[in-house]
Amino acid sequence: MATFDERAKEWDTPDRIERAAEVAAVIGAAVPLSGSERAIEVGAGTGLLGLRFAGRLQELVLTDPSTGMLEVAAEKVRREGLENVRTQQFDLTADTMPVQFDLLMSLLMLHHVEDTAAALAAMRALVATGGRIAVADLDTEDGSFHTPEAEGIHHKGFDRGDLGRLAEAAGFVDVAFRTAATIEDEGRRYPLFLLTARAGEAAGTSAATG
Repeated sequence: MATFDERAKEWDTPDRIERAAEVAAVIGAAVPLSGSERAIEVGAGTGLLGLRFAGRLQELVLTDPSTGMLEVAAEKVRREGLENVRTQQFDLTADTMPVQFDLLMSLLMLHHVEDTAAALAAMRALVATGGRIAVADLDTEDGSFHTPEAEGIHHKGFDRGDLGRLAEAAGFVDVAFRTAATIEDEGRRYPLFLLTARAGEAAGTSAATG
């Protein structure tokens, strides 16, 4: 079984590039951006999704547990001279950050995390109150999307209703879903959803008045 580190240099296939472009377009339509946002992509891989927003953000941090993936992403950042983008090795449920962000993005990352509730809680910790998440992943599928040797698969997609309830329990509000793309493979169709939500008031706080 090839690891993500080993697959990094061949990761950017035409299908993955097109998929990231489709999802980025849906995020761009769903999430208002002023240009002053600080954003993080978790499970960024080689940056196929996040780098499409580099010119629309004040700051972008591409994170991933895989050093190989981040090396490829960092080379793109250097090559394109993106001074507002940096890479950082980061595991969503194992690591913490001392800062919060206005926007968190991910593409096909969530099904690689065993504890979905913990992943959403970690996302809430990364996003400032009022900030947004834009999380794209597979709708529930029969297990045929991944090959048996695929690395770190913990979920056969997600039920939107169940995932929405977990997002609300983690402290998100205005939870919404839409279809972001459809992957076709060997005659099968696999829809991808986009989950968007805002980070609500943290426990023990109340909205400012006056």
